[in-house]
Amino acid sequence: MNWYIDPAHTQVHFSVKHMMVSTVRGRLGKLGGRLELDASAPEKASFEIDADVKGIDTGDPKRDAHLRSADFFDAERFPRITFKSNAIFPKGDGRYTAAGDLTIRTTTRPVSFDIELLGVGIDGQGGQHLGATATLAIDRSDFGLTWNMPVPNGVLVGDKVKIEVDLEAIDEAIAKRMGLAA
Repeated sequence: MNWYIDPAHTQVHFSVKHMMVSTVRGRLGKLGGRLELDASAPEKASFEIDADVKGIDTGDPKRDAHLRSADFFDAERFPRITFKSNAIFPKGDGRYTAAGDLTIRTTTRPVSFDIELLGVGIDGQGGQHLGATATLAIDRSDFGLTWNMPVPNGVLVGDKVKIEVDLEAIDEAIAKRMGLAA
């Protein structure tokens, strides 16, 4: 079955150390994408999801502008981050590992998301909604995001970035009504 990301109910949050003493949290802009998934056999799923970098929001407009600049994401030239799965591995109890390729700017690297399939709900009109969460930690320098400044106790921006996805996907009929599917 084809599912489409519901951008109004899906978010990607990230967190990274600041000056090695605190954690800055933020989120990317709207997500889009399509999943091919049979809820009775999730290990056979495949999906491609992308996130808008221009919509990055950490609660600080000056920092957000810097993150969109060429020092980090270069959002004018590379407005989307993408993930394309290539294998799903069951871990039991509705949990899976999704291996695939993450592309940030011009760098594509293999990564694995830990996924929890939350289930399928039916809305008042009979439409289906699929829920899942996914987590991943990356080293930002692996993706060419190397800007930094030294501070007395280390660096201004940590290299490890934690990523958390709260995803809701909708069935094809709803997606067509919303203009998300052809």
